[in-house]
Amino acid sequence: MPHSPTTQAPEDLAHRGATPAHWLATACAMAAVIAGAGFLEPHRTAGAAEVATAAGPVSRPEIAAPDAHAVTYPLDCKGAPQLVTDTAEGDLDGDGRPETVAAVRCDAGSGTPPHTLYVLTRDRAEGSVPRVVATLLDAGRRQTVTDLAVGDGDVTATLLGYSSPSVPRYSPDVKRLAKWRWTAGKFRQELTDPTAGRV
Repeated sequence: MPHSPTTQAPEDLAHRGATPAHWLATACAMAAVIAGAGFLEPHRTAGAAEVATAAGPVSRPEIAAPDAHAVTYPLDCKGAPQLVTDTAEGDLDGDGRPETVAAVRCDAGSGTPPHTLYVLTRDRAEGSVPRVVATLLDAGRRQTVTDLAVGDGDVTATLLGYSSPSVPRYSPDVKRLAKWRWTAGKFRQELTDPTAGRV
């Protein structure tokens, strides 16, 4: 009875004809591919990081904003302690590092001491300390800061003040919304009218 030919899979045929020289060549080729992958991976990863960084701050390594409580402010409190009452954080100058805006007043224990508004930054060096780089509102304007916020590069705050020296300091009667933006190398203030008026 005639024997039917045996069908062999292509891979069986390939292995049947393999020689030691063939296996050595294959091993060398695989080693070259693995080594090549090692060189390509850092470039691929770096490229992805660059694209992600260009896409927005979400992909950048987390950078902590300056600590408002680690600063001595240029505010003369006549021996009373300085009190940070509010803070807001954000990148105000577009350099990829967040700044901190701090509302600070003297902790007098009574009355309504006026606020100052300071912008804090710190150098890129590891372990650098926060420092004051700008004063947005000084105590001489005798205003109280509420609703401090940072968004879209703007600093906004509601300022409570007084229409005349005869108005009691505990009862401000003027309210307005103020906005500051870093423009042409300095912070410029804009007082917006919609909320301006008597409290």
